[in-house]
Amino acid sequence: MADYLAVNLDAHCNVGVSFYEGVQNPLLGEQVLHGLPFRIGSAPDRCFIGFGTPDLRRACSIPIGNTAYHVIFAHVLLEYPSQAGQVIAHYVFRYEDGEEVRAPIRERFEIASLPRMWGIQPFLAYPDMKDRLMPRTEGRWDNMGLRQTEALAGYPRSYYLWAWQNPHPEKPIQSIRIEPGEYRFLIAGITLGQVDEYPFVRTGRVPVRITLKREEDAQKPFSLQVDVDRGVATYVYALPQQSAEQFLSAPFSGWGEEQNTTSSPSYVQIAAIPSATVTVKSGEEPLGSAKWGELLRQKQVDTPRVRLEVLDRGKNWVHVTVVDDATGKPVPCRIHFRSPEGVPYQPHGHHDHVNSNLNTWHVDVGGDLRLGQITYAYIDGTCQGWLPRGEVLVDVARGYEYSPLRTRVHIAPGQRELTLRLKRWKDMNAQRWFSGDSHVHFLGVQGAHLEAQCEDLNVVNLLQSQWGHLFTNTEDFTGEPTVSNRGRTIVYCSQENRQHVLGHLILWGLKRAVMPWCSGGPDEAELGGTLEETLAHWADRCREQGGTVIIPHFPLPNGEPAVLVATGRADAVEMIAFGDFQHHEYYRYLNCGYRLPLVGGTDKMSSEVAVGQYRTYAYLPPDEEFTYENWCKAVRAGRTFISGGALISFSVEGAQIGDTLYLPPGGGTVEVEAIAESIFPIHTLQIVQQGQVAASAEEPNGANRLHLKTKLQVKGNTWMAARCAGPNYTAIPHFDVWRRGVFAHTSPIYIACGQTWSLFDHETAQYMLTLIEGGIAYIRQRSAQHSHDTVTHHHGEEDHLAYLERPFHEAIEAIRRRMQA
Repeated sequence: MADYLAVNLDAHCNVGVSFYEGVQNPLLGEQVLHGLPFRIGSAPDRCFIGFGTPDLRRACSIPIGNTAYHVIFAHVLLEYPSQAGQVIAHYVFRYEDGEEVRAPIRERFEIASLPRMWGIQPFLAYPDMKDRLMPRTEGRWDNMGLRQTEALAGYPRSYYLWAWQNPHPEKPIQSIRIEPGEYRFLIAGITLGQVDEYPFVRTGRVPVRITLKREEDAQKPFSLQVDVDRGVATYVYALPQQSAEQFLSAPFSGWGEEQNTTSSPSYVQIAAIPSATVTVKSGEEPLGSAKWGELLRQKQVDTPRVRLEVLDRGKNWVHVTVVDDATGKPVPCRIHFRSPEGVPYQPHGHHDHVNSNLNTWHVDVGGDLRLGQITYAYIDGTCQGWLPRGEVLVDVARGYEYSPLRTRVHIAPGQRELTLRLKRWKDMNAQRWFSGDSHVHFLGVQGAHLEAQCEDLNVVNLLQSQWGHLFTNTEDFTGEPTVSNRGRTIVYCSQENRQHVLGHLILWGLKRAVMPWCSGGPDEAELGGTLEETLAHWADRCREQGGTVIIPHFPLPNGEPAVLVATGRADAVEMIAFGDFQHHEYYRYLNCGYRLPLVGGTDKMSSEVAVGQYRTYAYLPPDEEFTYENWCKAVRAGRTFISGGALISFSVEGAQIGDTLYLPPGGGTVEVEAIAESIFPIHTLQIVQQGQVAASAEEPNGANRLHLKTKLQVKGNTWMAARCAGPNYTAIPHFDVWRRGVFAHTSPIYIACGQTWSLFDHETAQYMLTLIEGGIAYIRQRSAQHSHDTVTHHHGEEDHLAYLERPFHEAIEAIRRRMQA
């Protein structure tokens, strides 16, 4: 016997589609609505049972001759009564023993008209289209924002569905008599529910683990989806491959987990009625199916290729507080909850998977962080939401000066409170070191404050910029810093100006925007744009306002940075990734005698990198208040180190980072000391002198602290810096989108043998000249330009090319003077 039986109404149809005014192409013929079969008339001129016009107000009796637990009607009201609850008709159910049950059909209860405005839905009837997911990886560009909601509510395309619950399911129904009133309505279909279940989903979703039993299925790149005919299913997400014990003992506690890119194991959330069929697909290929009721009863169902397991153990709405272990007060942090199987249970208001685990460039940037497999929620120290009963795994972090907390807790039935404790192991502010991210995009100012507090970061340099035809953070620029109430975080929205060949430039501390923001065409500026500005002129206009000029992701794009360095326009250079090229370029400029402080930043443009994951620590003397101006001054003075997870100190004969140590003209022996500490294992601590490793301390198995103290011979002007990382100074990667490595690197201590410090490297000078000549060639021969007499440029000068080239010629002259000297 079929579980649902569609009644043939053809003999009773008395109107056609013309009766259904205002709706084009209503659903006709055999239809499946919410997974239930309906047999609607297929002849356009005679497909409905219509009521309400003067000639259609007689009762109509429809023979049934069958039992049913529920009778489901596909019907729709064709008018808009002035008052909700108006009785439109009575449906009279007559049993074969002669007993009758009358059911009033009321507007906005059992029946409704198609909505004429938003917010008017029936209380008891369901739209004929069920709730659904949007396509996961495709769609219209104008739905880009809406796509982030993932799910859309069902809507009535043609009808509403209402289920009458039979009080006597054991008794055959002889007929259903429709007694209409004065309002126009139609019945399109009737279906008998012959299984003991309510025909629409009224249960909450539960997680289901999917394991693919064949190795060739399991190892395919992730492409699973789940269809549920009489219910709904979320997108499918990969579960972690490591066990709960492996997760708890992993060295990167609080900082993510390797993403499982294969198809097994995985999980999906399902809400369905017992007779529903759950089908697992790889792409469009079905792998296996199971009845939902059977899966709920047995908790596990196996097919030849798929195992399905219900993971529901019950859940509680829990209020969570994370406190500082020393103060006992709530502390901002980021947090992740999961079941032992890896199903996430993030706090309410946060995502289990940011943007469906898709790319988040300029999408979903604030409030959550995804590091590989794990999505974290940024919280102010408190949060609430569902947690599963029993064992729960928790992962909490707050920057690099707190010990991450990755542990298991137990949620008992009825439990509504949970307190967690974070311990600070290092207080760099107390030692007058203040941290900042040099380079952040897309966050709002308030979001930047929250995320900075959660990452124990003091300064966020939020940068407005241009990306082709997109302008970002325009509304956040005020020309002054915003300071949190407690004064621990400062957010300054300033600017990154960009040109795709010549380079990018960060301008900290602007009081007025420096325009144009970008120049010369895509990717940075508008399509068909002309070259209106150079980095050097942008730097000059920043300096005029008392700002600080940073060359980001040094030296790339590698066009004009040589000009900025040669002419002294660069206050510091930024390192956002660990690599031999970045180190080599930085060292060659130092070896050529240019003092270049080092800053660290993330270039954060998505939810897949933590603000401050690469950060700058700047030292402020005890007599200087922590302010944005003083922090920038410390950067310009070179009193900085960059951290990608480790904290490092360095001195040479008592001289500190950024100092110049003066020795006699003949040089001498100096005592150097470096200490590296980290929440992550570090393996190598090195002293670098003019780009070469002069001393090293190694721990092959990794340690949280390395110490190096030795004496080195100095024979002439030089510089030294300390750095630490993984084995052989390689970087163990983070789980962020760029896989940046764990390391730390100081700005130099300069050592002068005599009265002045200077260095020069002829090869580097020639390299710089080559880059500068290339920039001039680009301006003259490749850059797009307006016709000379058709525009007035922003600078007001008559000769635009001469204006663009001027800093390049200044740089050539400066380098040649040094070469001659």
